Amino acid sequence: MDPVKQKFDEAYALLTRAGAPYELVTETVDGQPLRAFRNTPRNMRELFAPAYQHGGREFVVLEGERWSFARLLRLADAIAHQLVHRSGVRKGDRVAIAMRNYPEWMAAYIGITSAGATVVPLNSWGRAEELEFALSDAGARTAFCDRQRHDYLAPRAEALGLQLIVARPGDAPLPQASRSMEQYIAGAENAPLPAVDIEPEDIAVIAYTSGTTGKPKGAVSTHRAVCQAIMCFECSGIATAMANPELFGAMMQKGFEPTSLLAVPLFHVSGCYAVFLTSLRGGRRIVIMYKWDVEPALRLIQDERITVLTGAPSMIMELLESPLFGQYDTSSLFNFGAGGAATPPKIGLLMQKRVHNSCPGTGWGMTETNALGSSFAGNAFHEHMGSSGFVQPLIDLSFRDDDGNEVAPGEPGHIWVRSVTLIKEYWNRPEANAKEFRDGWFNSGDIGFLDADGYLYLTDRAKDMVIRGGENIFPLEVEKSLMDAPHVLETVAFGVPDDQWGEELAMVVRLKQPGSMDENAVREFLGARLAAFKVPRYVSFTEQPLPRNATEKVLKKDVRRAFITTHDLH
Repeated sequence: MDPVKQKFDEAYALLTRAGAPYELVTETVDGQPLRAFRNTPRNMRELFAPAYQHGGREFVVLEGERWSFARLLRLADAIAHQLVHRSGVRKGDRVAIAMRNYPEWMAAYIGITSAGATVVPLNSWGRAEELEFALSDAGARTAFCDRQRHDYLAPRAEALGLQLIVARPGDAPLPQASRSMEQYIAGAENAPLPAVDIEPEDIAVIAYTSGTTGKPKGAVSTHRAVCQAIMCFECSGIATAMANPELFGAMMQKGFEPTSLLAVPLFHVSGCYAVFLTSLRGGRRIVIMYKWDVEPALRLIQDERITVLTGAPSMIMELLESPLFGQYDTSSLFNFGAGGAATPPKIGLLMQKRVHNSCPGTGWGMTETNALGSSFAGNAFHEHMGSSGFVQPLIDLSFRDDDGNEVAPGEPGHIWVRSVTLIKEYWNRPEANAKEFRDGWFNSGDIGFLDADGYLYLTDRAKDMVIRGGENIFPLEVEKSLMDAPHVLETVAFGVPDDQWGEELAMVVRLKQPGSMDENAVREFLGARLAAFKVPRYVSFTEQPLPRNATEKVLKKDVRRAFITTHDLH
C-alpha cells in the first residue's frame, strides 16, 4: 500500500465510521443500494442553515463591495418569499439565473432552492440563442439576470412567457415588463422564509452541460444528490488536513483567514459547489473576479490575502508562469485546486517552485456527478503528479470495454460511475438517458484506469479518440507528453480526415516564446516519448490563446474546424 494514500484511507475510516460526523450508511435510491452520509441535511434549505450563524462576518468581496453573510441571506430570504407570495412559484417550478459572478447570483440561488423551486443556472457567457434554448427547454418562467443578459433576453421574454428580474440594472430605464431586484423584493426585506415542505427526492437543480459537442443537456439533480455532494466535499477537505498535518500546521502558523478567489463561473459545479456552497456553510470568505485576468488576480491575492485558488489547470499555469508573479506578495497562497482533468506535472512542479509549503490538489468530476469523482491534495499530489486522485467515498467506478464488459484491473476502459450524487436524468432527453444510463450506472465519456494503489489516471475522452489505420490514438496522452517540453504553454491535439489512413493526428501549439520550437522539434520531442504512430503528422503554431469556453475547456471543435479550413490535407 502506498504510504501517502494509506494516511488518507485512515483519515476517511475515522471520519466515516459508525457515530462519526460523516458516518456512511447504505440508502436505497431508485432501487439502487448506495453509500450515503447518515447526517446529511434533507434538503438544500437545511444545507444552508449553518450560514445563518455567521451573522455579520464578511462573506463576499467584489471590487469595492463587502457583503456579510447576514446581508446576503436577507436578500436570499426576501427572494424566496417573493417567489412564492408574489410570483406564485410552486415546488418544482423552474427559475433561472443568467448573470455573471455577483453576490446577487448567490442570493438568487439560495432563495430559489429555499422556496422549493428548481434553480436553472445558465451559462452567462452564452449567446442569446443559447440562453433562449435553455430557458425554453427547462420551461422557466422567471429569470434573475444582470443588465447584459437582460438586454439579450428582453426581446424574447414575451414569447417565452418570461418574467425578468434584474440585478444591477444601471441607469438606463428597464422595460415595463421587467423589474429590478430592488423593486422585486420591496416590502419583503425582512420577511421569513415561506413554508414549503421539500423532500430529498425533489428536483433542486437543472444544470446545463457545456454543449461543446452539441446542444447542452439539462442535468437534473435532486436535493439529496446535491446535499450529499457538499457533505463529501467537506469530508474530503477534513481528510486532506488529517493526512497532511505538517502542511496545514505551517499554514495555520501564518495566521491568514481562509479566503477563496472565485475565478471560475458560479453556474459551473466547481464554482458553485467547491467554492460557493462549501464556503457558505463553513463561514469562509470569497473574493469574486468578474472575469479571469492574471494581473488583477495577483493584485487580489496580495491585497485580500487569498489562501485558496480554484481554477482550470490553464489558469493556474498562466498565473505561475507570469513574469508578474514575483512582483506581488503571494505568501498567503496555500491551496491550488485544478479540477476537470489531471493537472500536468509541469504545473505541479511550478506550484512546488513558486509556492513554499503549498497544498495543491486536483480532481476529476462532472456536472452529472455534482462535481464528485476523484480528488487528492498535498503530499499525494506531489508524489503522484499526472493522476486525478483517488476515488471519493460516495463514488463507485467501473472500467468497461466498448461492449460494456469490465476490463482487467489496471487496464484503460470507459469509466462508468454510480453514486448517490449522480443526476436523476437529462431533462427532456429520453434518447440520451437510454444511452448513457444503465442499471444505476452512468457512462462518463472518459477513459482511464486505476493503478495498483488506487490512483485514478485519465487517458482521454472517448469521443476524442483518433483511429489511424486501425491504431487508437488518445489525443490527451499526446497533449500531456508535449506539455513536458519547457517551451510549450498550451496545446491541443485532434483527428483530421486522411485518404490513406482514415484519420491523421494534428496538433496546434502555443509557445512561451514564438519560434522556440519548430515542427521537427515537436515531432522529435514526442518521438522520444511515444510510439511512432502517435506522433502528429500535422503541427501548427499559434501566438493567440486557444479558444476556451466559460469553464476553461478548450473548444477543440472550433480549433479543428479552423485547422481544416486553413490547411491542405490532401
